[in-house]
Amino acid sequence: MLDDLTLREVFHFRVSLLGAISFITVSIVALILLLSALIVYTPLRNVLPGYSASLRQQLIDESARVDSLQADLTIQRQYLDVIKQLTAGTIETDSVQSLDSMQVVERARILEQHNENTDAFLAQYEQKEHERLLLFDNIADRDVRQLYRPVRGVVVQEADPSAHQYITAIRTAKNENVLAVSRGTVVAVTRTADNTYSLTLQNSAFVAVYSNIARVLKTEGTQVEKGETIGLMDGEHDLGIQLWDAGRFVNPNEVIVW
Repeated sequence: MLDDLTLREVFHFRVSLLGAISFITVSIVALILLLSALIVYTPLRNVLPGYSASLRQQLIDESARVDSLQADLTIQRQYLDVIKQLTAGTIETDSVQSLDSMQVVERARILEQHNENTDAFLAQYEQKEHERLLLFDNIADRDVRQLYRPVRGVVVQEADPSAHQYITAIRTAKNENVLAVSRGTVVAVTRTADNTYSLTLQNSAFVAVYSNIARVLKTEGTQVEKGETIGLMDGEHDLGIQLWDAGRFVNPNEVIVW
């Protein structure tokens, strides 16, 4: 560049292809860095696509957090008000009832209200329960034929219907045969938790229930005769026997000769 008055050279610069490319490259990099800084460190990023959704979700989360804090503050304020009133003696403790206790009282009040349908249902239910108790608590009032001895041994515990104890326990020796007290069908064989078996023998309305059998020799559905061997004892457990006739308890001492 020349001075107009003196025509002397003021300054000069040389333009080349490499210099132009370098200048453009540096300018682009600087512009990219400037835009990146604006997007990262200023709210300008919120106007760009993709950032508005995250901003909206952030606003929703913050709003929910504020609502939760307000609810907690309200509860805390009410709690402190009650404490202040209790401390000042302006409220009686017995008059404070929680929502759950009030619901229980209301439910009890509703249940106390009787009507014809409720009374009829209660009468029917009590009748069924009375019949069920009679089924298990009454001793058979009709004669039962003489039964065969279920096992050779000593009676160590007798049945006591008045105490709801219906099992008669007999202590036996090892490998003692368990016999059928009457003719009938084996209707159930069940293994118990102590690795023994219970067996149910039925003949029409008569049922005999054995327990603590070490080894059962008959399967379900097998018909047996009176005195036939149905199992073996291990000498460690006492044989238990229950007798029922038409749903009524039968005392083994009255029908079995030990």
